[in-house]
Amino acid sequence: MAVAELNGAAIADEASFHQQSREAFGFPATYADSIDAWVDCMSYLRDDENMTKFRLEPNEVLQIVILDADRLKAAAPDLLEELTFCVGGINERYEDYGEKPALELILR
Repeated sequence: MAVAELNGAAIADEASFHQQSREAFGFPATYADSIDAWVDCMSYLRDDENMTKFRLEPNEVLQIVILDADRLKAAAPDLLEELTFCVGGINERYEDYGEKPALELILR
């Protein structure tokens, strides 16, 4: 199982979220530091597009583990809510293409 960890204690705003995401997911240099770009990159986990350092098998799931999630929730609750919404939307996109959902968000 593929796992990417984000340090919730180090995320206080969108800029720090995108910095953590660049490191955890291995986004390309052209990553635009926006939620739309994050969704785009995470939508190609089973393709050969190299949008992340992960290449999932058809039934594999990428666990996104947010460590110190309570600190993230306290510092940027709207960001955590948006991230949760985006993960759900991305999984729906995978299902629309007849694939298994690719993401699991774990708050620790």
